Amino acid sequence: MPAMYDWCDVVHGLTYPELRSDRMTDVRIITEPLGGSPLSLMLQRGEAPPEWCATRPNSTERWKALAAKRASSASWADMWSTLDAAIIASGPARDRLERVRREGGVVITTGQQPGLFGGPIYTWSKAMSALALADAVERELGIACAPMFWAATDDADFAEAAFTIVAVDGGAEVLRSANEPVEGTPMAFAPLGDLSAQRARLRAASGSAADTRALDAGEQCYGEETATVGGAYVALLAQMLSPLGVAVIDASHDAVRAASEPMLRRALEKSAGVEEALIARRGEIERRGLEPQVVDVKGLSLVFAREHGIKRRIATVEAAAMVASSDALLTPNVLLRPIVEAAILPTISYVGGPGEIAYFAQVGAVADALGVEPPLVVPRWSCTLIEPRVQALLNRLDVQPDALARPDALESRLARQAMSNGMTEALAALRASVEGAGTALAEEARALGMDGALTGAKGALNHRVDRLERRLVAAVKRREHALLRDVATLRANLYPLHKRQERALNIIPILSRNGCGLLNEMRDAAATHADALIAGR
Repeated sequence: MPAMYDWCDVVHGLTYPELRSDRMTDVRIITEPLGGSPLSLMLQRGEAPPEWCATRPNSTERWKALAAKRASSASWADMWSTLDAAIIASGPARDRLERVRREGGVVITTGQQPGLFGGPIYTWSKAMSALALADAVERELGIACAPMFWAATDDADFAEAAFTIVAVDGGAEVLRSANEPVEGTPMAFAPLGDLSAQRARLRAASGSAADTRALDAGEQCYGEETATVGGAYVALLAQMLSPLGVAVIDASHDAVRAASEPMLRRALEKSAGVEEALIARRGEIERRGLEPQVVDVKGLSLVFAREHGIKRRIATVEAAAMVASSDALLTPNVLLRPIVEAAILPTISYVGGPGEIAYFAQVGAVADALGVEPPLVVPRWSCTLIEPRVQALLNRLDVQPDALARPDALESRLARQAMSNGMTEALAALRASVEGAGTALAEEARALGMDGALTGAKGALNHRVDRLERRLVAAVKRREHALLRDVATLRANLYPLHKRQERALNIIPILSRNGCGLLNEMRDAAATHADALIAGR
């Protein structure tokens, strides 16, 4: 099994200027609703039953009380010392974290499992959300606060970690690693393999890069075949986030495992009660007509054992034996992870996406069963990034970004607009003729008892006209190559593969074309959202 990537060498050896001095970019940042399932939206609005999850503070005074409670809830100085080796923080991130440790402050956390070349934009939206919220805590509450990104390298989902999407002229391109490890291998130990072709495509998608720092970091961190998927991800996060003041913690590091072990063993000891609590909570959620975010599996605990480099879920019946074993390497599943995180860090809130927020309804049940305070989650800030070249295309086609949301709808509309006046008028005349004939025959058809036959005939004729129009539109589409290429380019940038930009597109080419200062602008745009959270809105 390859060693984890040596991110210390990467971070300490870089010459990466602070981003705060970067020029402003011309990228338009649109703040978007976060969205999510009905369960997630209920929690986001604060409408869930109070016993399901921690209640979000609704004033600065209550945030201050929460911060004071968390800061005094454990001997954090000892825990920080334990975790030191797992935390990657240089420059501003190191300074900010040291201030928190020195003053007995708190942290705002967020996190994400690995994605190729950093994964989709929401990896960075989350980080900037946590940074903006930590800034608001310091500014509004007067409490030292640092943002921390939990890199979930203990995750074993290679299918999710193996790809990313870039926008190129004429469409979206999927970059994918084929170096699949044995099933159950945590990404911290999954060999990266040769990604030279994928790195070349990433550079090509960046075009004429005005600022190569993000691209260089991506190529550097993912350029060693001996690296691991998780290690490369941690290294990239550290390079990009440390200058902004965001520390990164590697979830697979031995220091994290050691700090987490008491809570993991507690979860094993109480695994039967946890299972009962989750069954009860699932029933409560379903009785409200909602779907639980995480399917609980009968007979399995929330703890994984790592054996010979492979993760497996520990069964409830073997929990006692695993607790007794001093050699067991334990890690949490997704419902236990927020509780473990709150046990080892003075976290006042986790900043989550829609899916994460939804599973906190079940996390609350786990916390109750373990006899601990449920951790707090707040919604992250969400955005769409409109580059100048994309805005120019929108202007030329006279469309708004949401026009790309429905597959093929914009293409069909523009193709209809490209029809000749004669074709448009002829189709309108056909429809009018069908309608006119139906009106003329209506009275006699009614008298003869043929209303149904007339209605059916009209429907059949209109259907044939519709079919003719669709075929004409398709023919116009084939003729309008340049127009459709522009639309495909727009779609690749805004709704690649029919997904929202933030959930699919890689940010490195965008940063390369427009400058890493865009991350600062994203933080500034997220500040309004953060201020509203602290104010209780």
